[in-house]
Amino acid sequence: MKVSEKENIGWIDMLRVVACILVVFAHCCDPFVAHFDANREMFLTGVFCGSLVRPCVPLFAMMTAVLLLPIKPGTTVNRFYSKRIGRIIKPLIFWSIALPLMAFLYFTAVSPDTANPQLSVSDYTQSTLIGRLYTFIFNFNFDTTPLWYLYMLIGLYIIMPIINSWLVQASRKEIKTVLYIWGVTLVLPYIKMVAPALGYTGNYGHMGLFGECDWNIYGSFYYISGFIGYLILAYYLKKYPLDWSWKKMAAICLPMFIAGYTVTSVGYVVTNEYFPGNYAYLEILWYFTGINVFMMTFPVFVAIQKLDTAPRKWLSKAAGLTFGVYLCHFTFTFLSYDLYDTPALPYIVRILLAAATTVAISALLVWVMSKFRLTRIFVS
Repeated sequence: MKVSEKENIGWIDMLRVVACILVVFAHCCDPFVAHFDANREMFLTGVFCGSLVRPCVPLFAMMTAVLLLPIKPGTTVNRFYSKRIGRIIKPLIFWSIALPLMAFLYFTAVSPDTANPQLSVSDYTQSTLIGRLYTFIFNFNFDTTPLWYLYMLIGLYIIMPIINSWLVQASRKEIKTVLYIWGVTLVLPYIKMVAPALGYTGNYGHMGLFGECDWNIYGSFYYISGFIGYLILAYYLKKYPLDWSWKKMAAICLPMFIAGYTVTSVGYVVTNEYFPGNYAYLEILWYFTGINVFMMTFPVFVAIQKLDTAPRKWLSKAAGLTFGVYLCHFTFTFLSYDLYDTPALPYIVRILLAAATTVAISALLVWVMSKFRLTRIFVS
């Protein structure tokens, strides 16, 4: 049974708020993770807390599909692109400039002696600032880390009209078949990790799989991998919501989440033993499109969907701030880390306080910006 958008609005608002809070919490954990063996307790606290919230970004992607798929009949591709991509280009440009400026001012004028292990204050000079202000035309940088999602989202918007044409006429069985194939791609990062131990030596020095090589980065599963699977999954769950009792959902989803979380957190710690401080390997355990993070995302999504939260004015207003909070919060995580950088507080308390403070400051800024026509377009 397809659920109408009006019926959906309550739980969608809840999904937006939860996903936003989880993103902020994740970024507040990162400085603790970055201590690695220099402070083992901080590292472990950051890993086990940060791993808990990895569903954050997949939930945002699934929310996008719930809201936009199927595309309204009669909407042309050009109109869809103009409305959707056009909506995020201005915020992308604005925050690609604003965030480096905010970070530069903070680390040079407010906290030049920060103990945040993620960065070196010596990197914040006028010359490096100039580079950060225009290189967004190529990609995001450290100061604009959360904006990676907007670059990726543009790609999803580009492909959505194409998959929409198939989704609206595909049978339930056909959609499930594609989701099963996507499920295979969720384990590919781990196959790539273990392949050398099984004798795989790559080709011409390239360690890619299934057709990947120096002259071809598009392997067998490339076109069905990544966040596109979350779009299809969300569409499927919206059109065919699970008819599970809370007892059945708990029996399936709780062990699923715990297993995913265990692989994510313990796997990160174990991987660090073999590749200490090497994010190229460590991030594999935190891939948003890895099987373990999927195992955490699915239970959270279906649980929020089943809650079927009634529309509430305060929740709708909070949900309306989430896009802006996502865009602007990163610099405030630096401030919050420094603010609570004291041995008097347990590490977990510092993370919780930092996340709460970051959300509060970011929400206040977004609320103020939303009151003015000139700045509203950058946060909504």
